[in-house]
Amino acid sequence: MHLRRPFRIGAALCVGSLLLTGLMAAGSAASAEESAGEPDFGPNVHIIEPTDDPAQTQSLFESLFGDLETAEFTDQRAAVLFKPGEYSVDAQLGYYTSVAGLGLLPDDVSIDGQIRVEGRVWDQTQPWVDDALTNFWRSLENVSITPSGGAARWAVSQAAPMRRVHIQGDLQLYPQYWGFSSGGFLADSVIDGEAGSGPQQQWYTRNSEVGSWAGSVWNQAFTGVEGAPATSFPSPAYTTVDTTTVSREKPFLYVDDAGDWQVFAPALAHESRGASWTDGTPDGESLPIGDFFIAQPDDSIAAINAALSAGRDLILTPGIYEYSSPIEVTHPDTIVLGMGYATVVPTAGNAAVEVADVDGVRLAGFTVEAGEPQSDVLIRVGGPGASEDHAANPTSIQDVYVRIGGARAGSAVTSLEVNSDDVIIDHIWMWRADHGAGAEWDTNRGDHGLVVNGDDVSAWGLFVEHYQKNQVVWNGNGGSTFFYQSELPYDPPTQADWMDGSRNGYASYRVADTVTTHTATALGVYSFFNSGAPIDVESAIQVPLRNGVQLRNMVSVFLAGNGSISHVVNDQGAALVGGFGTSTVMEYPGKIPVPSDVTPPTVTVKSGAQFTVERGSVYNKVSVKLHDAGKIDRVSINGVVKDLVNDAWSDVNGIRPGVFGAVRGVNTLVAYDVAGNAKTFTFDLR
Repeated sequence: MHLRRPFRIGAALCVGSLLLTGLMAAGSAASAEESAGEPDFGPNVHIIEPTDDPAQTQSLFESLFGDLETAEFTDQRAAVLFKPGEYSVDAQLGYYTSVAGLGLLPDDVSIDGQIRVEGRVWDQTQPWVDDALTNFWRSLENVSITPSGGAARWAVSQAAPMRRVHIQGDLQLYPQYWGFSSGGFLADSVIDGEAGSGPQQQWYTRNSEVGSWAGSVWNQAFTGVEGAPATSFPSPAYTTVDTTTVSREKPFLYVDDAGDWQVFAPALAHESRGASWTDGTPDGESLPIGDFFIAQPDDSIAAINAALSAGRDLILTPGIYEYSSPIEVTHPDTIVLGMGYATVVPTAGNAAVEVADVDGVRLAGFTVEAGEPQSDVLIRVGGPGASEDHAANPTSIQDVYVRIGGARAGSAVTSLEVNSDDVIIDHIWMWRADHGAGAEWDTNRGDHGLVVNGDDVSAWGLFVEHYQKNQVVWNGNGGSTFFYQSELPYDPPTQADWMDGSRNGYASYRVADTVTTHTATALGVYSFFNSGAPIDVESAIQVPLRNGVQLRNMVSVFLAGNGSISHVVNDQGAALVGGFGTSTVMEYPGKIPVPSDVTPPTVTVKSGAQFTVERGSVYNKVSVKLHDAGKIDRVSINGVVKDLVNDAWSDVNGIRPGVFGAVRGVNTLVAYDVAGNAKTFTFDLR
C-alpha cells in the first residue's frame, strides 16, 4: 500500500483501499482563527487521535516504512503527530520520519507497543548480521511508551534524536544482533529501566534520568543525567558531568485542554540536571499557532520573509524548499521550527538561512542541503563582526542538520557560521557525504562544517564529518564543547591534496592560535582513508598551548583503510598507523609546561588621509592598528583608558586633540594585551 495523502485517521474503509476522510486543506499561513481549529500542515503531516481505528494507524506506519525503510536519499518526508490519549501500535521508522506527541507533557500521549528503529540487514541470507551505521534522519519526541517485551529499541546513528520521551521499561540503543551503530543523542527523557548503548561507538545523553546505564565503546558522555555512570574514561569510556552549564530545551507543538494548538518555548536553564518536565509543566511560554506562518514547499521565499519581517514565527512543514535567496530572521525571539526533516536547498550560491545579531532566536528541527552553484555559507547566525551581548537570552540551534552531497550534487565552503555571542548549539550534524550523489573529492566541496567567531558559544552534542579542511574552526573566546564526534574525510586522493600548509592533513577540531580561553570535553576523531594512498594527519585536534585552553577525555580511532593519525592533540597521543587502533589523551595541556606570554603588542600607524594626516613628525590626526596574538585588552592615551573587545586586531581611529584623552603636543599611548604586556607609542599632535 502506498499512501500519499495526509493521514487524518477517523476514516472509513472502501473495497480494496483505505478511504481517508478529514483530510487537511491546502494552504500555508496560519491565521489567528487556526489556534482554535486544525492548522493546515499540508500533505506530509499525519495527525492521529485516540478515537481512530488502531488498524488504520498501524497501516499508516507500515505504508510509510515501506516507502522509507531504505530510501536514504529520497525527497519524501513525513511527520506523524499523536493527539493526547492512549494508543496501541507497533511502528517501525524509516528515513525522514518524525513521530511526536501533542501533549504538554510526554505522559499525555501514552503508547502501548513500540515506536522503534531496528538494525539494517544488508544480506537477507544472513538476517542475523545487522548494523545501524546509516540509520540517519528520523526522530521521536514527547511521548510515553510502555514497550512490548519490556524494552524499546532505538538503533540509530546521526541526526536521529530522542527528546522528551518516557520509556516505561528498558531502552536498547543498538540493533537486535549487536551490529555497530554510530550515534547518537538522547535529551530531556526518562528511562525507567536500563538504558543500554551496547555496540554504539559513541553516544551523548543530556538532562535525563535513567534507571541505570550499560555499555561503552569509545566515547559515551553525560551531562545533567540522573543515574549516569561515574567518569571512568577511557575504560569504560564514560565522561560524566553532574549538570549542564547552560541549556534550553527545543520548542514543540502541543494541543491544550481546550483543543487549541500551541507551540511551547522552554525557558533558559543554568546548571540543570534531570528532565525538565518531571515536576509538571516546565518553565517557558506557550505561543498560539496563529503567531506562526506555516510554510509549505510551494510557498515563495518572499512570502516567508514577509511573514518573518512582520514579526511572525515560522513552521517549515515536511518537504523540499528550493530558494534563490535566504530565509531571513531579523526579529528577536523568532522561532523557526521544522517538521519531518523539512529541507532547505539554496539554488543560486546563496545562504539557506541568515539570522541577525538579535536576542533569543530558536532554530530547530530542519535540514539544509547544499545546492549548485557553491555557497559561501549555508547557515549564518549574526553578521560578520557581531558583538551584542546575548547571555540573558541567547540564540539556540537544535536538531539542525546540513549535508553536502548525498541526495544531489552541491557544495559550500562553510556549513554553519556562528558570529553572534552566547549561542547554544544543542545537537547538530554537519555532514559532507561520503556516499550518494555527487560524493566525490572534487564535486561535493566543503571546507568547514562549523566556524565559530562569536564569544561564549557553547556546543552540546557536536557531530561534524568528512569536511576537507578543519571541520570545526573556533575563533571566539570563552567557547565550550561537550561531546564531539567526527570522521576525517575518507577521500583525499593523495597527501599533496590534503595539506594544511606544511602540516600533514587538517586537524578535525581546530581552536585558533589567537584564542585565550576554551574548554572541550569528550572528543572523538576517527579515520578511514580509502583512496588507496597513504594519508597522514598530524593531529586529530589542534589547539594553542595556553593555560586558558583546557581539553579532557579525547580519543582518536583508526577504523580501517590506509595512512595514519600521528597524534590525538597537538604532539600528544600515540600514533595510529596502518591498522585498527585507538589512542587516548585524558587532559591537555595537563602537566605540559605552558610558556608565559611575554611578547608585547605591536602599534602601527595606519596610512591614508582618512586615517592619518602627518606633517613631518607631527600629526593633525593619527590612527593606529594594534595587534597581539594573545589578544589586545585595552589602550590608554595620557592615562584615559579605552577598553577593547579582546581581539587579536584592534583599531583606534581618528585620534586628535580632545578625542580619547589626546591633547595638543606630546601624547603617550599604551596598548596592553590580556597577559598584561604593554607597548608604548609617543606622538605629537598640533
